Amino acid sequence: MRKTLEKYKKLYRRTFGLLIIITLGIIFAEVWYSKFNVYMQRSFQSSGNYLILLIYMIVVWICFGLWDGLKIGYDTPLSIITSQVFAVICTNIIFFVQMILLIGNVFYVYIILKEIVWLTLKDSVICIVFSAIATIIYRKLFPAYNVIQVNGNHENFLRNKVSRRDDKYKICKEVSVELPWEKLQKEFLNYDAVLLNDVSSQYKNKILKYCFEQSIRVYFTPKISDILVKGSEEINLFDSPLFLCRNIGLSKEDACVKRIMDVVVSSLGILITSPIMLVAALMIKLGDGGPVFYKQQRCTMDGKVFWIYKFRSMVVDSEKDGVPRPAANNDDRITPVGKVIRSTRIDELPQLFNILKGDMSLVGPRPERIEHMEKYSQEIPEFDFRLRVKGGLTGYAQVYGKYNTSAYDKLKMDLIYIQNYSLLLDIKIILMTCKVIFSKESTEGFSEQKIQQMKEENNEK
Repeated sequence: MRKTLEKYKKLYRRTFGLLIIITLGIIFAEVWYSKFNVYMQRSFQSSGNYLILLIYMIVVWICFGLWDGLKIGYDTPLSIITSQVFAVICTNIIFFVQMILLIGNVFYVYIILKEIVWLTLKDSVICIVFSAIATIIYRKLFPAYNVIQVNGNHENFLRNKVSRRDDKYKICKEVSVELPWEKLQKEFLNYDAVLLNDVSSQYKNKILKYCFEQSIRVYFTPKISDILVKGSEEINLFDSPLFLCRNIGLSKEDACVKRIMDVVVSSLGILITSPIMLVAALMIKLGDGGPVFYKQQRCTMDGKVFWIYKFRSMVVDSEKDGVPRPAANNDDRITPVGKVIRSTRIDELPQLFNILKGDMSLVGPRPERIEHMEKYSQEIPEFDFRLRVKGGLTGYAQVYGKYNTSAYDKLKMDLIYIQNYSLLLDIKIILMTCKVIFSKESTEGFSEQKIQQMKEENNEK
């Protein structure tokens, strides 16, 4: 029964997506016919009205896709609702501009703005209601998978992470990959899915083939080589399948387009956020009288070192002992003003000047401190791979990871970005960053236990 229902997951999501987009289109249609079309000197006729409504629903669908607003059951309800609210806000801003241009009368700007705000509120309520109902039905139809976790030699906290989504996965048992093969086969048949936790390729390939034969789904933590292969290109020149891994980073065309976007967006960003930066600077100065900015040397593409600028969020001389120490939960070094600007990411705004200068990009692997690069490169030789592109203000690891995500997991995410780079992916990451700002988990600091461990490692050196 479970495997039969699995085939309808995508159909369920697509049906829900179509239903909510049509509903939002109907709400917009009411405002269009009763307000916007009336305000124009020459009203649209039937075909023109239909075109406007179709364009509106297409823009909604695109925005929902960019913000992952249609992944019912995949993301948490709060994440889905946040994505959808951002999507309707973006859509309605676009149509606010469009309505002003269509009506062409300054007198109606305030009236149009009021209608758009009211429309956005109604859309948001619809999104909340629809998503809540759709999630409840989804969880009834598609309950959590009963999972068996197969562990390799590397110890980590994967089970704890997966258990946070107990609506999707229930890890019922953990076994070692070194168990006899016949015993593993029998175990797999008792569960809906198998989770391979840092299992070597030798074992992974064998398990994948067996589970494919038995129609058992498999989740696995990728190795660096898996990610490099994921970005490969299919070659169909011979009667033998070939995959090409170019391994050259961004092409000249991609780098040129990326730089143009960096200059344009950073310039607009500086212009728009200058009042916010001015207020933040004043609050920091009035808070304790210390310097407004904090600068630090970081590594970017090809190992180049540059000075990164941030608004100071910690007390002066927060690392006066010379030992690098990342922020912990409830860190007493963070000032009252610092707590606000860190949680809202305002402390990162001065990096727009780094981007404009060319030291950084809008999107890319987060530039690391020199001492961290040296440390991580010794522990993880592949860590230097992330230097194939410029460091970024935001990135794949910032959107899908957390502040305290391990260096190895961040490396994997950064390589996924590098291997799958596209302008559309950059745009999506920038949009998703707006959503992440409101996520408390993304700014979660290191635990005191982890901080103490890092101190001991530094003392040993």
